[in-house]
Parts: sequence; structure tokens; C-alpha cells
Amino acid sequence: MSESDPVPGGRPGEVERATALGGELSGQGVHGVVLAYVDTAGIARVKTVPTAKLASTVAWGVGMSPVFDTFLAHDAIVATDVLGSPDGDLRLYPDLDRLTVLAAQPGWAWVPVDRITQEGEPHPACGRTVLRRTVARAAERHGVAFKAAVEIEWAVGRGDADGDAFVPAVSGPAYGATRQIELSDCAADLLGALSAQGVEVEQLHPEYAAGQFEISVGALDPVAAADRSVLVRQTIRAVARRHGLRVSFAPAVLGQGVGNGGHLHLSAWRDGRNLHAGGPGRYGMTADAESFVAGVLDHLPALTALTAPSPASRLRLRPSQWAGVFTAWGRETREAALRVVTGTAGVRERASNLEVKPVDLAANPYLALAAVIAAGLDGLASSAKLPEEITGDPARYDAAEAAARGVRRLPASLAESVEAFGADEVLRAALGPVLADAVTAVRRGEIDAVDGLDDDRVAAAYRWTY
Repeated sequence: MSESDPVPGGRPGEVERATALGGELSGQGVHGVVLAYVDTAGIARVKTVPTAKLASTVAWGVGMSPVFDTFLAHDAIVATDVLGSPDGDLRLYPDLDRLTVLAAQPGWAWVPVDRITQEGEPHPACGRTVLRRTVARAAERHGVAFKAAVEIEWAVGRGDADGDAFVPAVSGPAYGATRQIELSDCAADLLGALSAQGVEVEQLHPEYAAGQFEISVGALDPVAAADRSVLVRQTIRAVARRHGLRVSFAPAVLGQGVGNGGHLHLSAWRDGRNLHAGGPGRYGMTADAESFVAGVLDHLPALTALTAPSPASRLRLRPSQWAGVFTAWGRETREAALRVVTGTAGVRERASNLEVKPVDLAANPYLALAAVIAAGLDGLASSAKLPEEITGDPARYDAAEAAARGVRRLPASLAESVEAFGADEVLRAALGPVLADAVTAVRRGEIDAVDGLDDDRVAAAYRWTY
């Protein structure tokens, strides 16, 4: 077990800390703690314990079956040669550093967990552990640390709509003041809840699609950023419910039109310096930053098996909809899969970053960040060369010009993404064989589950799952 892996019973003093914390929570009227993780299909799974049991949970964990690693989004079960049977058990160990009292769910606190075997070893399919190891490997081998954030887009529907239909809860155009006014009370409560939970909000605004909003939050280390992504969605859903609204983070709530993204923002740092700013390369990138971006670009087709993992993801990944469906990069180019964000003059040393656009919220954020970082590190290790940037919409190129520029369409089907992932040794090695095989099995299971469905029925199938 490496120093970066969690230890059963927590760090020294953790049980005592949990005992004191449990008393504080009880004094605040918190009666239960939500233990949360994200499975291979991108579903947030939970168990809860009474606040009085927090100390024993930290000491010994809470049991949960490893079968959830091969659950599909709709709870059907597939299997690999290791996972998917009814045998065995894992322990959920809460990370007290991330425990948060839920402002929109009075009486509850929330905490992310690491999953440990009964023998005290990290579970090989625990995405949080995989991301932590990937970040530690970057520091050990390259002296690089990261700051990350996940953008969150969601569709707000009327809670009184018939059946499972989506009826936008607000009217008005994209970025229109009408939407902000109509959702004013709910949005204000959301900002208040996130502030009470210590979440730094950068922006909250109406987005392009009907009933769609987006929130951007401050950057943290990658594990904490993934944790925050899960917490923010929990909060959005809880606040909306208190206002009689229904929300969907699904990649597409309808068969046609713009879907919901979950863009990743990532910057690499060394010795306190942002490698994406102040360098001699394009737009201030250092040579290492350019190589990192080149590595992500090289692995993009395979990455989509992790960043856009649902059949509904392909309803969003369409050309000319700012979803980034071509292997291209550019400065502030919203049609490129990789958008180099330089920020405003005067703040670039801290603000410059890489935005990865073909990402949605069906993705497990821990796996998506781990895979993107692993891809970038592969480019850094090989001093990969970043090709020329693309401006405008890559869809305008004919086949010959696209080939000359190295611009390829990302996989148009989930099956193609799975095939690319299966052939990508770097990404499979980053996840490890147990988790990589689970990813493949779950994706193939989702493909089979929607076989024969048209776009509208695929969208309906996942509309309220995420």
C-alpha cells in the first residue's frame, strides 16, 4: 500500500476526530451522514449512517458490494472475470477532510468515500483511489501538480409535468434575463446553499438549450474537484426539489438540440508556477504544457469512452454545436475539442488552463480526470509536439483538408469509443486491468440496452437517470 492510499481505520487520530466531529454535527441538528461514491456508469451511489455512527464508520468502514462496479445506469448488471458476481464485500471509508453539512438537506451531512477491501487493500475499481494515484504519479515522476474544475450544465424541468416528460420550467432565450428572473428564488437559494457549504462559485447563468443553466466553480486539486462536482450536483437537485422543480444532468434530455456538458478545466503546475502561462510557447504555454495538451489530443478518441460514456452522450456530440467533436485545439475556440483558455491580461499566470469539451455528466468525474491527466502525462513524457491550432468550425473542412490538418471526427458511436479505449494501452494501464475491463463491460452493456431505439427514445431512457 502506497503512502497516498487510504488506510483502514483512517489516519492516526481519525477515530478521535470523528468522535468529536460527530458530537459537533449532532449539536447542529445533523442526524445522518451520506457516504457517496460514483460507479463505473457515472451514477452517484450512497449509503447513509446516523451521525452517532460516524466514528465507527471511520474506524471500520461500512459494507457495500463490489457488484456496483458493473451496474448499468438503469441497474441491470453485467460482469467481467473479476466483477459482477454476488460474492464479496467492500468497506466504505469516509474522507473527513471533505465532510460537508448539506445546507439544502437539513439534518444531513455528505462525505465522499474511498472503497477498501475487507483485507485492508484499496479496491482496484475505486475511481477516487485511481485519481489519487495518478496525481501522485505526476508529482513523483514529473514534479507536476494540478488544479481542476468541472463545469456543470443542467436542464430545469417542471415538477408537475406528466410522467417522465421534460417540460422546461423557464422560458426565454439563451443567456436571457427572462430565465434568470423566472428562476430567481431557486437560483438565489442555490448560491446561498453552496456558499454555506464552502463551494466557491465563479458564475451561474442561463445556457443555450431550453431550460438549461450552467454553474462554474473554483479550481481545486483533482480529487477535491471531482468530490466538489458530485457535491454541487447533489445540492442543485436538492434545492430544485424544494422549489417543486426537477433537474436533469443527462447528456441530452431530448433527441435533438444542444445537450448538457460537464467540461473539464485543468492546469498543470510546477514549483508554484502555472505551466500554461508565461512560457515561450504558443499563447504563453511552456514546452511541457504544450506536450501535455498534445498528449490529451492524441488520446481523445479513447478518452471519450470515459468522458462521454453514455449512449445519450452521442446525442450531444454533434458537429457545430460547440461540443468539441473533432481532434483539434485552439485558443478560445469553442468548436475545438481542446480549448486553450488564456484568461484576461493581468491574471493569466493563475487563470490559464486547458478546457476539455467532449465531456458530459454521465462521466465518473474521478475516472475522467484520471484518464485525461494520464493522457497528458504520456505527452509530457514523450515531449509530444502540439500541431497547429484550428480556428473556426472544423466541420467546414472537406476530407482532404481535414486529413492534412490532422483533424478527425471523434467516435460517432459509443461502440467506436469502446474499441478505441480497448486499443489504448496508456489509458488502460492508468485505470488498471480490473477497472478497465469494468469500463468496457459497462459500456457494452449500455450499448445493448438501447439497441434499436431512436434518438428520442434514447434521450428519454436516460433523461432522469443522471
